[in-house]
Amino acid sequence: MSYLLKPLQAGSLHLNNRLVMPPMATSKSEQDGIVSQAILDYYDEKSKGGFLSLIIIEHSFVSRQGKASNGQMSIADDSVIENLKELSKIIHKNGSRCVMQINHAGSAATKEVTGTDPVGPSAVVNPRVMGGVSDVLTLPHELTAGEIEGIVTDFKNAAVRVKEAGFDGVEIHGAHGYLLHQFYSPLSNKRTDEYGGTLLNRIRIHLEVIKAVREAVGSDFPILLRLGASDYMKGGVVIEDSVAAAGEFQKAGVDILDISGGFCGFTIPGSTGGQGYFAPLTEAIRKEIFIPVILTGGITQAEAAERLLKEEKADLIGVGRAVLNDSVWAEHAIEALRQN
Repeated sequence: MSYLLKPLQAGSLHLNNRLVMPPMATSKSEQDGIVSQAILDYYDEKSKGGFLSLIIIEHSFVSRQGKASNGQMSIADDSVIENLKELSKIIHKNGSRCVMQINHAGSAATKEVTGTDPVGPSAVVNPRVMGGVSDVLTLPHELTAGEIEGIVTDFKNAAVRVKEAGFDGVEIHGAHGYLLHQFYSPLSNKRTDEYGGTLLNRIRIHLEVIKAVREAVGSDFPILLRLGASDYMKGGVVIEDSVAAAGEFQKAGVDILDISGGFCGFTIPGSTGGQGYFAPLTEAIRKEIFIPVILTGGITQAEAAERLLKEEKADLIGVGRAVLNDSVWAEHAIEALRQN
């Protein structure tokens, strides 16, 4: 059997193949972050036929303070649950599993969007903002221990809403220069308390979020974590950090690790690309843990996905831009593999 067509079991989550649609922001929500008809239509189109075994819904903000951009979906209060139920029902009807990604933007947020000053682990301008994502260079407010506790609670409450809305799991966003990654990276975390310094201190907030979410959703609701496994910047997160962190996340109860970039975002600066360009990260992490690992990054051909699985670079393959540009990409890929 094709490697891509093999089923996979991760905790209570059963996937009928190894193809995943990773989270990609659509900016199609209503003004208050509630699911719009445009979002329902978008995910209906992408999930038709169930050829994608898992669809990870774009990042949704856990609190107004953590909203990254206009048009972003909300998971910040109970008013969003009913419309989200419609979204999960549509995807399930089409034959795919679905999880929601929950996020706090931290210092990547702007006052223009949130109405409040940005926050972060330290009063350090977000390195990704400086890299050109935004022209707004704002020093964030350094979070107190009490404020961190409040954010952990926001993540926990958001995960409960995800479960109530009928999704198959929740993904905690810890990549792309957002708040959890800001704590993880030495570039943005200059703290000298229990949340800064050593690797274990820098992932303390991650472990607290995982613990709080697990206690709230129960043992049989899958938790995924998207990890920015390298910043590709001097002084930033390196793969050795992430190999060690992955083991801690596994012990804490994460069911699947979804690997991407840190302050570099979802690309590698200066790279010519290539299919599965984060493969060196996933391969190194996968060797040290037993939970499944998702690889994304420039994968546009089923043959490349098949090869990456065969070479044990990852357990699941995320195909983003190809599916974004062609809603029947997965169908054609699966049919071609079945014929071989």
